[in-house]
Amino acid sequence: MTPQELALATGARIDRAIENLPWLAAAMDTFGINTPARQAAFLAQIGHESGGLHWICEIWGPSAAQRRYELRQDLGNNEPGDGHRFRGRGWIQLTGRDNYRRATERLRERFSDCPNFEAEPEKVATARWAAMTAGDFWHVNRLNDLADAGKFETITRRINGGLNGYPDRLAKWEVAKEVLQA
Repeated sequence: MTPQELALATGARIDRAIENLPWLAAAMDTFGINTPARQAAFLAQIGHESGGLHWICEIWGPSAAQRRYELRQDLGNNEPGDGHRFRGRGWIQLTGRDNYRRATERLRERFSDCPNFEAEPEKVATARWAAMTAGDFWHVNRLNDLADAGKFETITRRINGGLNGYPDRLAKWEVAKEVLQA
């Protein structure tokens, strides 16, 4: 994949594509995102989630929705400040103390130099770990199987919990499929 293809598939500026291509290529290789159909779905989703590889960390207001992250037991946010501390980061917006801890555990099985994201959550907002946590999420949620079956709406629901931004995701998917000849 070229930087130009990555930029088109995600809606990113070329400088962001150049900076992130090595890490995204490594993540796709590591997690079996290795066919045009899988790559098109993955890149379209991360393109939407990150605003074209622009937002690697959730902008914190806090909004009313963000305030609800505070002390959410289903996310493992059990200490004051956890909502902000474990806000969305990475290309698929890893969110919540438990998810940061689980991502650390899984990625340490593959990478001995993986940081402890629970202790250092800001590390998820670096190019390498943003890509690897996105690939890990994709793998754990078996999204390659859904991409193979063309079930893009179901992929969106697994990532987003609903269909927020679905028209943009679909538009990015159509471009990514064309660019990657999926």
